[in-house]
Amino acid sequence: MRNVLKFTSVIATAGLALSLTACGSDSSSGSSADAPLKVIASPTPHAQILDFVKKNLADAAGLKLDVKVVTDYVTPNTAVQDGSADANYFQHVPYLEDFNKKHGTEIVSVETVHLEPLGLYSKKVKSAGELANGATVGLPNDATNEGRALKLLADNDVIKLKDGVGTAATPADVTSNPKNLKWKELDAAQLPRSLGDLDAAVINGNYALDSGLNPSTDAILLEKAAGNPYANILAVKKGKENDPRVKKLAELLHSDKVKDYINTTFKGSVIPAF
Repeated sequence: MRNVLKFTSVIATAGLALSLTACGSDSSSGSSADAPLKVIASPTPHAQILDFVKKNLADAAGLKLDVKVVTDYVTPNTAVQDGSADANYFQHVPYLEDFNKKHGTEIVSVETVHLEPLGLYSKKVKSAGELANGATVGLPNDATNEGRALKLLADNDVIKLKDGVGTAATPADVTSNPKNLKWKELDAAQLPRSLGDLDAAVINGNYALDSGLNPSTDAILLEKAAGNPYANILAVKKGKENDPRVKKLAELLHSDKVKDYINTTFKGSVIPAF
């Protein structure tokens, strides 16, 4: 089943790349003020928020939006880097910085928009304290979110981490593990689908929402919003920050109407970060 899912993901990503190429990646044709702004986004809540802007605010602001939805964490940045998309909306700054470092890309943040609290979920227990000795816990396998997941567990006294490691933590940095938890590192998008096979899993907010989980009611542990560096951002390739269409979208995303939409629609599972 895992191989089928991986194959399906590859086909979907390839199809997106072809569709973006067909739209044309010529920067001269894609950057005129009246051309559609091509934005790649995760389905929930990013594309939902963009669709709200497109249907309710964009026309009055003179902005044409072309929203492409993907479910992986790589395509949005590679498409922005190669010019087949103008912007993306799916990630936080720590992930972006790590991606730039590893892939040699030049993607920059334009504005923060919202926070999706990371949570620990389980179909087998009602609290972290109920996890059995030797229980298997799923973790997202990308560097920034894995460290963030381990920090969530450490902040709630499930484990202890090496002093000073913070969100750069890996399982090798766990210094105390009273329940002898075992770690299953999986692609972030796969964790909700694998939850039934695990004792618990730390799941990103967008993937939790996309799979029918409500972070505010279903998570047995949940990140706090105060002082959280993981607000999701609108991002572009360096040099495109001053594109008037990008500035217009950033302004709309920071409007009171979008704030009200986020609060009303997601009821605390997604939090405005402006």
